[in-house]
Amino acid sequence: MIHHRTLGTLAATLLVVAVAALACGTSEPSARDHVGVPRLRAATDQGPGGGPFDTSRPTIGNLDPDLLAALQAAAKDASDDGVGLLVTSGWRSKAHQRRLFTEAVSKYGSEEEARRYVSTPDTSAHVTGDAVDIGPTDADDWLIQHGDRYGLCQVFANEIWHFELATTPGGECPQMYADSSERG
Repeated sequence: MIHHRTLGTLAATLLVVAVAALACGTSEPSARDHVGVPRLRAATDQGPGGGPFDTSRPTIGNLDPDLLAALQAAAKDASDDGVGLLVTSGWRSKAHQRRLFTEAVSKYGSEEEARRYVSTPDTSAHVTGDAVDIGPTDADDWLIQHGDRYGLCQVFANEIWHFELATTPGGECPQMYADSSERG
């Protein structure tokens, strides 16, 4: 027989675990480290990242239609392989991209160094809806291995999570840029 005190302790423990789980799932994920293990993040003007079929979110719904179709096809096949693709960032407003760039200048000490990790609002493929950041790491790995089937390519060597529609489905991905400063 279970005593009321034991049930109360069990209920309190479950409540603490549930609150902790909710806090982890609903808090704004932090930005990815550019030199360490990538962490999920989402643009603050878009809400937390979501699956590639959630087109009600501007981060996904404002993507280029061809990119979105390729991403959705890849997500379906990845799911069949037991891998879930999460769009950690897709389309971004110019204002948000400007904030990200300003933060990078503060972090890295100069505009030149910041451009290695964050594009300006005028050069970002996220602002035009032509880029997506994917997570978690197993999804990045899956897309790196299979993305060319859909035309999706990792375009920056220092960003395993950043993909663009850079070839035709089944084509060969172009050589990667070392970082975003090389492109523009």
